[in-house]
Amino acid sequence: MNEEQVENQLSIELSEEVADGVYSNLAIITHSNSEFVIDFIRVMPGTPKAKVKSRIILTPEHAKRLMSVIQDNVEKFEAANGKIKSGENGYNFPMNFGGTMGQA
Repeated sequence: MNEEQVENQLSIELSEEVADGVYSNLAIITHSNSEFVIDFIRVMPGTPKAKVKSRIILTPEHAKRLMSVIQDNVEKFEAANGKIKSGENGYNFPMNFGGTMGQA
């Protein structure tokens, strides 16, 4: 490795708490003219309320990069494991998981 490569390396720290991850089975994305907000939510069977477990705020440029790398990774996954099944229009998420539906 040359000196320039060593100087340009980024050291990333992953705490034990963050490494455990947070399970999410729903994401809601909103945006303004200056940022994208992605709320990751866990919906549980028979529960009328769901909590946002994590919120990520991105610039439009970073949101577009994220979209691109996710698309690339999905393509690689499907090449190795077969096509990911999705419902009609790419959305098949039973909001009540077969349990009772909450009312607003």
